[in-house]
Amino acid sequence: MSDKLILEVPVFTAEGALIATKEGADRLELCSSFAEGGETPGAGLLSSLKQKVDIPIFPMIRPRGGDFVYSSFELDVMQEEIRILSSHGADGFVFGVLNEDGTVYEDACRRLVEAAADKPCTFHRAFDQTRDPHQAMETIIRCGFKRILTSGTKQSVGEGIDILNALMERAADRIIIMPGGGMKPDYIKVLGRNGWLKEVHASCKSVRPAGSEYRNRDVELKTGTLPEGVLTTDPLQIQAFKNIY
Repeated sequence: MSDKLILEVPVFTAEGALIATKEGADRLELCSSFAEGGETPGAGLLSSLKQKVDIPIFPMIRPRGGDFVYSSFELDVMQEEIRILSSHGADGFVFGVLNEDGTVYEDACRRLVEAAADKPCTFHRAFDQTRDPHQAMETIIRCGFKRILTSGTKQSVGEGIDILNALMERAADRIIIMPGGGMKPDYIKVLGRNGWLKEVHASCKSVRPAGSEYRNRDVELKTGTLPEGVLTTDPLQIQAFKNIY
């Protein structure tokens, strides 16, 4: 394991981003739409955060929820989002594109990596929907990505530890394998045994009470599985990771 383990925290709100930064996150993955697993955030949010935080911010580039098989127009949208968010200070980008058969769509990914120019790109958990993760990793390396965010093709990092370790050993120093998806501090030791663990991705999310004193109980505007309240970042969860290393 590297001496300095990088903690990336996905954030969905300005409040969550500021808390994560204050508590010691090393990088932010900036997203919208928690219920969909993350979509492209607004340029205004990115621009405002760049004036407040001094750590790298990697926006997710995902035009919709659902699968990762995109139309040619959606790919045009993704390229435009990279251009716009780059102009607002994005330090890197997070995306992934698949073919219908569960392989990585190499041409589309190359196009988007090239659109990012010199800014590093992460292939996100679309990786966990690939048919053959080892073959997918080789394609992703060829495309020029710098890291892969994955739970080891299982529902959570805890279930995918053996596959994650195998991927890290195969990847060696060619690409960073960043465990994420149910990541816990307890997993760091076993993931670091082979010496290739460099970064982890942990949501550290929590839900705080809403500030509204009045609510119309006849109208429900939120969907999804989160309890009632405001999605934010939990300082204690970040501290638990930082205390490991």
